Amino acid sequence: SRTWFLSIIQDEFRAGKIDLDSTLKLLEKLQVPFDYHHVKHVFKKTVDKRKDRTVSVEDFWAIYRTLAHRLEFQELFRAYSADGKILTETKLLDFLRKEQHTTQAGDTSALEIIFKYEPIEEVRKRRQMSFEGFIRYLSSEDCSVFNSDRRTVYQDMSHPLCDYFISSSHNTYLVSDQLIGPSDIWGYSSALLKGCRCLEIDCWDGSNNEPVVYHGHTLTSKILFHSVIQVIDKYAFVASDYPLVLSLENHCSPVQQEVIAEYLQSILGDKLLTTTLGDAEVTQLPSPEALKFKILVKNKKIGTIEEGLLRRGLDSHGETGEVSDSENLSDEDDTDDKAPLHPKRAAVKRKSDIKLSSSPRKKAKKKKRIVALALSDLVIYTKSEKFVSFEHSLANQKCYENNSIGEARARKFVKHSAKDFVSHTSRFITRIYPKGTRTTSSNYNPQEFWNVGCQMVALNFQTPGLQMELHNGKFLDNGGCGYILKPQFLRNPNSTFTPYSVGRYSNPMSLSIKLISGHQLPPSTLSKTNKADPLVQIEIYGVPEDQAKKKSGVVKSNALSPRWDETFFFSIQVPELALIRFCVEDEISLVANEFLGQYTLPLLCLSKG
Repeated sequence: SRTWFLSIIQDEFRAGKIDLDSTLKLLEKLQVPFDYHHVKHVFKKTVDKRKDRTVSVEDFWAIYRTLAHRLEFQELFRAYSADGKILTETKLLDFLRKEQHTTQAGDTSALEIIFKYEPIEEVRKRRQMSFEGFIRYLSSEDCSVFNSDRRTVYQDMSHPLCDYFISSSHNTYLVSDQLIGPSDIWGYSSALLKGCRCLEIDCWDGSNNEPVVYHGHTLTSKILFHSVIQVIDKYAFVASDYPLVLSLENHCSPVQQEVIAEYLQSILGDKLLTTTLGDAEVTQLPSPEALKFKILVKNKKIGTIEEGLLRRGLDSHGETGEVSDSENLSDEDDTDDKAPLHPKRAAVKRKSDIKLSSSPRKKAKKKKRIVALALSDLVIYTKSEKFVSFEHSLANQKCYENNSIGEARARKFVKHSAKDFVSHTSRFITRIYPKGTRTTSSNYNPQEFWNVGCQMVALNFQTPGLQMELHNGKFLDNGGCGYILKPQFLRNPNSTFTPYSVGRYSNPMSLSIKLISGHQLPPSTLSKTNKADPLVQIEIYGVPEDQAKKKSGVVKSNALSPRWDETFFFSIQVPELALIRFCVEDEISLVANEFLGQYTLPLLCLSKG
């Protein structure tokens, strides 16, 4: 391999020694994954006291080996190679079966790997693998902990929309906090490129009859509604082919609602869904497959889909309708979080209050909400309905009507009526949103709402942290298309599953994880010498009894190649809902750790090996 190495690098050394820039370029040419800070650190150590800050061929060979020839790879290679230099095709096949658990590994799979990763031509021709090929294979996507079969859409996409978890964003236009921060078009393009399939647009009357998007009654800046729709039109289907839902939080006058309807149609054109796919009478929601490349409007709607379709082609300019007085035009009514747990009983009480004393404040609440017919008729399968109670929905709600419930109220339901909640989400799309007091755009833990089958668990995409990491990890599944088929027990209306008593829905799994090593970890920001004292937390998120956290030992001052060799065991009752998170931290003191990096993925997407 030394001969091969020299043949690749000799040209660079024609003029003598090379500097740091050329070293980086050469490592790139050798196709070795490297981190700039680590290379710089190793380079500096090599040229230590020299005046010319350059390295010779021998120095470069040493730098390359420090970065690429990891000890743990060498141990594995030697365990399977007879002479410690070469892996025959048979030995590689052995390795694939025993270590990588590739049960379907046929003779062709070893050959494919050799042809794909072996850089030395004569070794490749002999159908063998050198250590250089072996390290390239082990550092490749093929050896990722994420199962490659799940990198593409592999789930059945022909179930009704309510059978899927849907990647959803809250106040998508904000890129900072909720009070004085900027609103930006970038919020939309960025969320769409991350695979988000439900965007929120807060619409308000703007000057010159141009509706604007911003967080109403705050000092966040305003953006024009039509520019938002232009960006959505451009990026809607870059990351996913499956339907995109625009959740309109509508505070506009009927006149500007008509402007909104006009922009939606003129800018989105054929992408906008304006009619049902089949019959006018809708008894079941269509599937993501049937709605590919379509954009759906989620808003309040007057009357039924059938009535709206009868008006097609007629001029409904200037015509409006009223949403019943008990409802609020805006989905996210701040009173939502303060709403009583048993709204039915409360509603009865309120009526008697009105009889006793007709206070003017009570009357004002019965304000009629006006919706422009032109906008109402663009709402097909995603009609926003105020949530009253689970009983009320069961008796009155149509399959194409959905509810938005604030996190605090939803949390009470999870705690006190989980079974009814699961039954509700098996029938109707349910959106959860952060409570209004989260002015810094902080997020809640989405897991507790996925556990009861909520489809649209909306988060502030602009806020990094554990909650978004769980979201991003979950939606890596199914090709990152933004739709994940819910487990059977969350799709079946007769299910008795609840996160607190999984009962017969338990599908126990024992998981053993061997934490071997780290490589080129981000150096601690507090370290001058590129050192860190890394440790790894392995966390399981899922139903309450599956929640677990285990912690490795600390490796002192080594961010380049820390070695742990520790094994952890977990027992998981509901693997279908579980996520696993690997979090690497730098131990700063006995009480504080600094976050270095993390990776989260669905438990069932783990690859063995």
